[in-house]
Amino acid sequence: MQSSEAIHPERLGSYDQQSAGYWLEQMISTHQEKHTLCVSFQHDIQVKVRHLTESIVRLTVQAGSDTDSVPSPGITPLAAQPFTIEENQSSVVSRFGELAVTISNGSPASLSISDSQGVSRLRVDSIRFFADGSSQLRLASEAEADYFGLGEKTGWLSKQGSKTVMWNSDVYAPHNLETEALYVSIPYLLKLDAKGATGFLLDAPAKSEWNLQKSHQEITITLDTGAVDFYVILGQDAKQVTERYTELSGRMPLPPAWSLGYHQSRYSYMSQQEVEQLAEEFRSREIPCDAIHLDIHYMRGYRVFTFDANRFPNPKKMVGNLLEQGFHIVPIVDPGVKRDVEYTVYQEGVSGNYFCRRLEGELYFGEVWPGISAFPDFTSSATRSWWGEKHKFYTQLGIQGIWNDMNEPAVFNESKTMELDVMHQAEGRPQPHRALHNLYGLQMSRATYEGLREQLQGERPFVLTRSGYIGVQRYAAVWTGDNRSFWEHMEMAVPMLLNMGLSGIPFAGVDVGGFAYDTQPELLARWTQLGAFLPFFRNHSAIDAIRQEPWRFGEEIEAVCRAAIARRYRLIPYLYSVFAEAARKGWPVVRPIFMEAPGDSTARTVADEFFVGRHLLAAPVLRPQQRKRMVYFPEGEWVDVESGLTYSGAQYHIVDAPLSHMPLFARAGAPIAETDVYSHLQFEHQDVLRIVFYGHPVGETAETLDLYEDDGHSFAYEQKNAYNLVRIQSKRRGNEWIVTLDLVHEGYSTPYTYRELRFTGAAKCWQIDTDYRQDGDDIIVQLPVGQTSRLILRPM
Repeated sequence: MQSSEAIHPERLGSYDQQSAGYWLEQMISTHQEKHTLCVSFQHDIQVKVRHLTESIVRLTVQAGSDTDSVPSPGITPLAAQPFTIEENQSSVVSRFGELAVTISNGSPASLSISDSQGVSRLRVDSIRFFADGSSQLRLASEAEADYFGLGEKTGWLSKQGSKTVMWNSDVYAPHNLETEALYVSIPYLLKLDAKGATGFLLDAPAKSEWNLQKSHQEITITLDTGAVDFYVILGQDAKQVTERYTELSGRMPLPPAWSLGYHQSRYSYMSQQEVEQLAEEFRSREIPCDAIHLDIHYMRGYRVFTFDANRFPNPKKMVGNLLEQGFHIVPIVDPGVKRDVEYTVYQEGVSGNYFCRRLEGELYFGEVWPGISAFPDFTSSATRSWWGEKHKFYTQLGIQGIWNDMNEPAVFNESKTMELDVMHQAEGRPQPHRALHNLYGLQMSRATYEGLREQLQGERPFVLTRSGYIGVQRYAAVWTGDNRSFWEHMEMAVPMLLNMGLSGIPFAGVDVGGFAYDTQPELLARWTQLGAFLPFFRNHSAIDAIRQEPWRFGEEIEAVCRAAIARRYRLIPYLYSVFAEAARKGWPVVRPIFMEAPGDSTARTVADEFFVGRHLLAAPVLRPQQRKRMVYFPEGEWVDVESGLTYSGAQYHIVDAPLSHMPLFARAGAPIAETDVYSHLQFEHQDVLRIVFYGHPVGETAETLDLYEDDGHSFAYEQKNAYNLVRIQSKRRGNEWIVTLDLVHEGYSTPYTYRELRFTGAAKCWQIDTDYRQDGDDIIVQLPVGQTSRLILRPM
């Protein structure tokens, strides 16, 4: 807590007041090296421009260094492309595809990125270097622009007016609007304005401070150390820029289907008996669940890669029995390795030179849960291989998922992390922790994922991480850390996860019910309803908090939670198809309204509702005792999936929000894939697939669902093209409603023999040109699997 002394005039300062520094100014010469434009400036500063695609450019600005800046492990390398160049006395311009970079001479010099129409999309007004090794960029900002992204940050959806720090931090408290640094750092900004969409990605594993508060004229970014290395991505809208951005940051591999189910966790389930009883409760109460997480008490003295033999006398039997019931065990694995000369993992880490060391060569030790511990240096490929191989301890028990925590890295000291002068090997380019801090969680997740993938012999691993950097989605799902059982924290989860999706992380979630403090019955019910539509769905609570399993607050709340979880399981075919889309194109699973309504200015201001894929609109209830809420509907017609009521778009409506369910709306006439609810997710035992059309399309519309199907557990989809892609289109042309199913790719044998199409309420006003049966007011048609189908409905 700070007092007013923090704003004493003589204690305040800024980089603007520093005298020791120099600007990017006074161009001296230009030349080309292969497909790189090199521009030299006064003060031994060099700018390098590389056009990577027709819409992506990389710019590096270095002072006093002959060594070329190397992209961090967060970047998926793209080859530089040939370009054209134009020069005059005041500027140099490089062009390729949709994009032109103009470097203007002056004091200071500026960098401008323009589109093919010559419209400036992003401008760096100045770059300044300081004597302490830090640097500062100033980006021009327009008042009419909106800014999104920046990864895992508190606050509202729009980041205009915010101030944030990219420095992965163990933040147990507080999580509020003033919390500048959290567990994950994604230095990426998405700009939307009348010109289109523009992405700005700063590859800076060290600390950086982003200030969007100063004015509407500039954005200030201060880097603690290293070269200024950034990418600019141009596109028409948020969807296109996100797809292009994830060419750079990488895309999520398809996770195992079971990881899309409901996860139950607590700090901690203390014994094998307690875990087995927990599983029995879920099955006897008929609440779907696919995973149980084990926090640190399963270990022997908090030593990773161990089980406490007293608490868990037979972990192999436990894991095997639970797998037979459809439960996966996900144990926590922290990076800290206890300093214990009789502990095999510690012995191997020392003898193999796998731990972080100081410049002089001695091991670095810090205190975490096991006491004094060493920390693996995950910047070394040898360390990652060793760490990944250690996971045989878990995979031999039948475990297929690992939870990485405390990997900022967290240390129990004043700075809450390891000392900045600790050295990392960095594949032969040794650097201090100060320069690479934000990479630690990413590289640990990578080691875990690659180790599991090698050992699971074709089965997909699941990794959950608390910390990460650009590209973490290539290896792990992310959750937002130690939140609180507050209504405000549930509300804050929505914009946090939407911005994480825009920042390239589609598989993310929060601790449902809240981690710290005691949750409340209604809060748990509403949070479970929200969690059922978030990509990662886990209930987790702290050691000193009240238990919050779905049945802990009586029959009414249990029934509400059961229904919410079942609703997710019913929609798994649709949700899995959206995940497949995220894996193919990099689009978020949950999306801000503006992503599916790019021309709607009101949509940019909506931060308390979201799309799941393109066709489902979720409107969570975020206040206690609320039984109605205001919902903004973008253009089109929207159908309440519970009541069948229809709402017209491009406006707000007040809708009913009973405790029994969260308001959920389907795009009228759009295809939604559903199935029956099972106790856990097993695609090979799926008996029925329904394509449900809620309401009917209005006007000249066409909506598509790319239904994705595979076995849900192997890499056969990747290695053998063993998947199906069925393009389902629903379009209105005049008086005809035309539905087509086209088999775009066939490589997987589905467990069901037909697909059931259900047109809700259609029997009252539509007739169809094929055999059907009627269920109340619904028309039901059965179509065989494996062939193209076309249906036409006409008004009665």
